[in-house]
Formats: sequence, structure tokens, C-alpha cells
Amino acid sequence: METLIIIIFIVGYLAITLEHNLKLDKLIPALAMMSILWAIVAFGIDDFTNWFDSGVHTLVEGFAGFTSEEKHHLLEETLLHHLGKTAEILFFLLGAMTIVEIIDYFNGFATFKNYIKTKNKKKLLWIFAVLAFVLSAIIDNLTATIVLITILQKIIKDKTTRLWFAGLIVIAANAGGAWSPIGDVTTTMLWIGNKVTTLKLVEYLIIPSLLCVAVPVFIASFLKPFKGNLDIVEGEETEVTSSYGPTMLYLGLSAIIFVPIFKTVTHLPPYVGMMLSLSVVGVFAEIYSRSQFNISTVIDDEGHDSIGFHSPIHKSLSRIEMPSVLFFFGILMAVAALESLGMLFLGAESLKTILPNTDIVIMLLGVGSAVVDNVPLVAASMGMFQQPVDDHIWHFIAYSAGTGGSMLIIGSAAGVVAMGMEKINFFWYFKNIAWLAAIGFVVGALAFMLLRQF
Repeated sequence: METLIIIIFIVGYLAITLEHNLKLDKLIPALAMMSILWAIVAFGIDDFTNWFDSGVHTLVEGFAGFTSEEKHHLLEETLLHHLGKTAEILFFLLGAMTIVEIIDYFNGFATFKNYIKTKNKKKLLWIFAVLAFVLSAIIDNLTATIVLITILQKIIKDKTTRLWFAGLIVIAANAGGAWSPIGDVTTTMLWIGNKVTTLKLVEYLIIPSLLCVAVPVFIASFLKPFKGNLDIVEGEETEVTSSYGPTMLYLGLSAIIFVPIFKTVTHLPPYVGMMLSLSVVGVFAEIYSRSQFNISTVIDDEGHDSIGFHSPIHKSLSRIEMPSVLFFFGILMAVAALESLGMLFLGAESLKTILPNTDIVIMLLGVGSAVVDNVPLVAASMGMFQQPVDDHIWHFIAYSAGTGGSMLIIGSAAGVVAMGMEKINFFWYFKNIAWLAAIGFVVGALAFMLLRQF
């Protein structure tokens, strides 16, 4: 039965990684894999001899001797536990994504364009790298990449030059997301899972993450594509602007930054603080939009019920990338099935025997995140290792999973979205950008290993 479960997981995983070849959205195999795995666990519960208690992070003693009724009761409790933990992550992401969409509703991100005045390619590279590093730590690396490439398209008309800038933006965005609890999905998973705390995460990873982006950008600044000046595209400013754009930008970013502070003060799960932040931003959004606000409906001139048609909140919610949310749900719950059967725990014990050096294992995880999605890798590592909160291993996992994906264009959400927006060729990125990302990854990892000694 365990063999069948592993085969289904591998097949589902391959379907996820080959989504572009199969022309099948990755959320479909993720949801199917999750459902099938838990169904098999339910049907074969009487035959399993091991069960992992996620609450105390150890195998349940005497599970093999439990009655069928006791095993099924434990299965229901475990499933509910994992659903709750997964929901915490998903609602947190939904809140953050909605705030970002509200900012975009008022065209707030156009404010960043006003900061960019230079025509010098080298200076422009550093400006975009700094913006990507800082912005990704606040609104996550995926959204930061979308915002900056959108700005890039408005000020650089040469396609080849834009590709180089986009490649370095991916590296900077992933590095910026690694040291912030809200900067990357995997880091958020570790933070919400009580593996890391905000202050320690920043303390241990800010310097390795800075080096991870600074070294590649420094090297790239001497390459031919970043020499000389460029012609700035003098705007066709046809997009709708709002006088409230800058205000909503600063308000929205401040609301997101407030979430870790809320968690530290109240000790409540982060999604509670995110919902509070969303409500505050929503109030100002409704006021500024001057829409007819009603707790349930908005009635148009003909008396028809057009729910939230004029509301920036409803508009923003309709633009959220729900396939990504469902994918996270499917993959996290699928990994939870393997964890519940004790497979990840027993696998970790075997891996520690084969590779006693944990640093090598975690760096391999970083390299692996360039090939496959880092969300299931981090989810698996959370079940494999049992170290206490803020142990160095969790910070190294956050760094490796967050920055390792930059080595391939398909290795991170930021890379995939850049690939779609600029039609970046996989092999072009591998030839021109991958080696820069690899150097940054190794330099940052070595810096982390050195700094943790102090």
C-alpha cells in the first residue's frame, strides 16, 4: 500500500513539473493527487503500522495495535489538523493578494516609476535590483516581479535588454523573499508553522540574502548588456491614474508590514492580523472610490442587484490568482498524507544515515527547488526534521528553497511569471542567467554557514 502511495505521489509530481508539456494546469494533478492519496489512506488504514502525530512531531506509539475505529478516529483528527494548518496559510495569502490588488486598482505601483530617472544601464540595474529585493520582502516575490517587469516594459523598448534585466529581477526578488516571513510562500509556511520567528529570520538571513543578489548584480554590471545608456520610452500614458494611488500604495504596504508586529504582540496566527490589515485597507479603498457601499449589495439604476460591481474590494477579489491558491491547497494536503503515515519521518532518518551532513542535504534541497516546485519540498522538510523553533536548520531551509529556484527559469513563481510576461526562453535563461544565480546561491549559503558560528 505504501508503494502505491509513493507511485501516485511521484506521478502527480511529474505531472506538476511537466505542466507546460502536458498543457495541463498544475492545480489539476495537485488536487487529484491529494484526493486519491487520502482516499487510499482511508481505505487501507487498518493495514498501516505507523502514524505520525504532527502535534508532537513523533510517531504514535502502539498504532499497529489500535482498533479499526480508533484508527479512523485518529485519521479524521489528523485530516482536520492538516486542513486547519493549510487554511492558515491560504487565508493569509488571500488577504495579502487582495491588498496588493487593491493597490493596483488605484494604480499605486505606478509611483515607483517616478523614482526611475536615469538612462544609465548599470545604475538602472542596481535600482531595479534594490526595488525587487525590498519590494519582494513586503508584498512577496511573485507580485514584486510582476510590478517591476510591468514598469520595465514601460521604460525599456529593446527586447534583449529587457530579458537581461528581467533575469536579474528574478534573482533579486527571490533573494528578497527569503529573509522576510511574508516574502515567499515557503518562508511564510515556515513562519506560520512556528519553525522560525520574524526577528531571527531577518537576523540570520538578511546578510546571506543581500550577498545572494549583490554578487550576481555586481558581476552582471560588467557584462556587455549593461554597458552604456538606453533610450527611455517616452510614455504613452494611456492608463487610468488615480490621485489616491500613492496613498493606497503606502497604506497597503504598511498594512502588510504590520502583520508580523500583530503576531508578535498578540501571539495569534498571522492570518488574523492579515484580515485586520485587509479590513483597514478596504475601508479606505471604499471611501476613496466613492462607491455606494452596502453590506450585501449595490443596486444599479435599473434596480438590479449587482453585487459589489462598483466596489474595489469585490473587483480586487475577482482578480486573485485562485488556481495558485488551489494548487497550494492540493500540494500541501498531499504532502500531509505522506507525513501522516510517517513516511517523511522515516525517510529523514534514512537520509541522515546516508548523508550525515545536514548542510549538504539542505543545499541539495535548494538545487532541487530549481527543478521542481519548492512548496512541496519545504512541506516535506517540515515533516522530515524535528528541530525546535529558530534552529539554524529552518533558516537554512528558508534560504535554500527561496533562492535556489533562481537557477532555472521554471524554479520559482517569480521566474515562471517573468517567463510568461517576457516570453523568456528556458535555454536562454540557462545560458545567460543560471550561472549568476548559482554563484549568488553558493556565496549566500557559505555566508550563512559562517555567520551562524557567531
